[in-house]
Amino acid sequence: MILRRLRPMDAVVAGGFVAFALAEEYFIRMPGWWWPWLLGLFAVLILVRRLFPLLTMLPHVVGPLPLFYEPATIAGEATVNFRLWQLVAEMIAAYTVGRCVPPTGRDRRGLIGAGLMAATFAVYLVSDPGDPMAAIFFPLAPYALGVVLAVQARRTADAASARAAVREQLAREAVMEERVRIARELHDMVAHSVTVMVIQAGVVRRRLDAGLPVDRELLHTIESSGRDAVGELRRTLGLLRGEGAENAEPPAGLDRLDELVAQVREAGLTVTVRREGEPVPIPPAIDMSAYRIVQEALTNVLRHAGPSPVTVTVSFHPDGLHLAIVDDGTRVAPAAAGHGLIGMRERAALFGGELSAGPRTAGGFAVTCRLPLPVVARR
Repeated sequence: MILRRLRPMDAVVAGGFVAFALAEEYFIRMPGWWWPWLLGLFAVLILVRRLFPLLTMLPHVVGPLPLFYEPATIAGEATVNFRLWQLVAEMIAAYTVGRCVPPTGRDRRGLIGAGLMAATFAVYLVSDPGDPMAAIFFPLAPYALGVVLAVQARRTADAASARAAVREQLAREAVMEERVRIARELHDMVAHSVTVMVIQAGVVRRRLDAGLPVDRELLHTIESSGRDAVGELRRTLGLLRGEGAENAEPPAGLDRLDELVAQVREAGLTVTVRREGEPVPIPPAIDMSAYRIVQEALTNVLRHAGPSPVTVTVSFHPDGLHLAIVDDGTRVAPAAAGHGLIGMRERAALFGGELSAGPRTAGGFAVTCRLPLPVVARR
């Protein structure tokens, strides 16, 4: 279980440490029977240092003591021989404690680690009071570096979480704004259908009051208008319509596609429109959404790619209305999943369709959409 939690980088560090220690022992050949056992212990602790950071540091608390040092005499003065790899292991352990369990937050291990470092610093001073720089350089400097990097990493993670939360909130707001916009546009069509039903029902009532026969086709028209109105109301149920719908402009459809293309051509785009398949009547709500999707896709081309060739394909298939807006330009701004793409996907999903957008392997960017059409419209 522990082996699965080990990181390859820790194995690399442990292996490099062992290689360094063996090279030092080979070239310097200092005496001592205990060093292979100590080297093995340090290598294992370095390997599992991220899992047990405090345990990694614990043996080094007594490291400054001459417990594992060999007495020697150099230039007539008594001294001790120390191994450099022991200090390297201590520096790795001190950095690990600072990096993995910094004395910040509510983790008690951070306080224990700080206590171990203070004890190590004190032992250094007691063992060699004339050399305080060793106590600062070997245990404290790597520990401080680890703490600084841990705090920086935590701040970076917190900032990333905050940015993700903001993006999520903006995405939710964009979805709600787009739904309000759709509800406002659909309001006119639903109101039109209900108005037609009221007028036609009034005609039927007056003919019945006068004892005149009622045209079946008129009743069929009322029924059809009612079904259309109910369908639109079901799609927009739960959406906040907002205020000011009375002043909304008449909904646009694909019949105004040429006007839209003329506008973007004036802005510098070279737009080619292709129509494929046999055209069929499109329900007003779907027609409006198809127009808005093409409009937003062309706007994104202007915003992110600048003047570039664009092909707009409107095709009718057995499974519905297909749209494709493909440009050959190089993006001068990132084509991320902004509010425009969110709105287009929301429009497609409202009618059970799907929309995909992304860069092309041959260059440029493509937006493709399928909007299902009612069976009556496809006949």
